[in-house]
Amino acid sequence: MKIIFRCDPNLHDYLPKPAAARSCLPDWLRQMSSTSFSEFHGRDIRTVKQCPPFVDAMTHGFMILLPCDVTVEAGKFSWDWDVPIPAAKNHPRAPMSFHVPEQILGSALAKEGTSQLAAIKFNSFWTIELEEKWSLFATHPANREELPFRTVTGMVDCDRFHDAGINFPAIWTSPDFEGVLPRGLPIAHCFPVRREELELVYESFDGKQIDCYDRTVGEILVEPGIYRKKFRDKRSRSAGKKRA
Repeated sequence: MKIIFRCDPNLHDYLPKPAAARSCLPDWLRQMSSTSFSEFHGRDIRTVKQCPPFVDAMTHGFMILLPCDVTVEAGKFSWDWDVPIPAAKNHPRAPMSFHVPEQILGSALAKEGTSQLAAIKFNSFWTIELEEKWSLFATHPANREELPFRTVTGMVDCDRFHDAGINFPAIWTSPDFEGVLPRGLPIAHCFPVRREELELVYESFDGKQIDCYDRTVGEILVEPGIYRKKFRDKRSRSAGKKRA
């Protein structure tokens, strides 16, 4: 799967490039213990750091990164980002903008007291081109509940729409937050998905499948890490190649 990122030539040297998600893991995951004592079990148990599905979700695909520091203070967003005027006259120059709250009223995204602050938008500085019949699935960075916003999930047919950037709307979920959103912060978690009709098939286990079920669950109960050792495909999770 080849993904082509393009940006305005005047901004190329100022922008953080979209990065493989595996290179954007948060400090808390790196620093957390692999085991923790459970009062219920009376022994140490493995934490989510040793859960391959949890970690693989966080390392799959790529991240769109915040292009500059954004300061949040007293409910206001500000930045000091001195970049050249883009060559494309309709190109954004601010790292973020806002949606009017009426755009989400009536949806599950709207909360009581929804205000202008609630609906933000991270502006895009990269176009994204995918191979034919592939779309881009964009969502909140997986398992990143500590971020003070929640990126809205969406899907764009980037095999056809790739001449302009994709903006990433988000809901600001931490009205009391004050501080700096740092340059390079992951703001959108993206991965390609193929557009094809699904065929849903429903079956009951046959005798062989019952045996396989019991054997697999038995192995899981007896040996820690059996999924990682026997079933997880490591080869498809190598870091993405980069080409200028």
